[in-house]
Amino acid sequence: MGWKQRLPFLRWSMVRMAVAMPGFLKTGQIGDGREEATARYVEANARRNDVDHVLDTIDEFAREKSMLMNVGDEKGALLDAAVRRADATLALELGTYCGYGAMRIARAAPDAKVFSVEFAAANAAIARRIWAHAGLADRITCVVGTLGDGGTTMDALAKSGFAAGTLDLLFIDHDKSAYLADLLGILERGWLHTGSIVVADNVRVPGAPKYRAYMREQQGKLFDTVEHATHVEYQTLLSDLVLESDYLGP
Repeated sequence: MGWKQRLPFLRWSMVRMAVAMPGFLKTGQIGDGREEATARYVEANARRNDVDHVLDTIDEFAREKSMLMNVGDEKGALLDAAVRRADATLALELGTYCGYGAMRIARAAPDAKVFSVEFAAANAAIARRIWAHAGLADRITCVVGTLGDGGTTMDALAKSGFAAGTLDLLFIDHDKSAYLADLLGILERGWLHTGSIVVADNVRVPGAPKYRAYMREQQGKLFDTVEHATHVEYQTLLSDLVLESDYLGP
């Protein structure tokens, strides 16, 4: 386990991803089939019902085949530690993609119910295939939608058990421009409790400046935040930030 040191160079699949970013924001996929290829690679190469091996296989695909927009192994270790520290029984991820982050959460919190919100139905289907292969289909639920859809998705989560003070761990890894608005929506619902932990990926690259500014403004008030200096997933050329914020209560 643990992340593997990589050479500091930009791979073509990462360049392709950067070029495809406008389309990704609309569809949730890069456009070259790498998401479907990830599911096929897992089904062909990862041991069934072995979460560790499924995660390692996705990391292998992302390093050796095509770059993926998931938290990755280096930053994933930070997420793992936050999940364990939260002692989570209910966790919410914003941004499913291919299901990698939700699996890390489920592995680190074996007694937790994990929900993941994904706006692209195609990604949700891929993630569910991978979760089934890993033996986690009964522990992770994907809700197709967005928190900014006028309340439909949040109402669906409420019907699934989300209520005041129930959410232990929130992992934000979706549309960077929606980080702050979606956090504020969750705060308005009162789902967090004192001691809940919020983890946000890619705060430097591609960047979530409004979210970062908010956490700095709320330091010692609503949140106690640590900024983890790290790297963009699966390479060491680009630095990134993961913010880990303890909710101090209203």
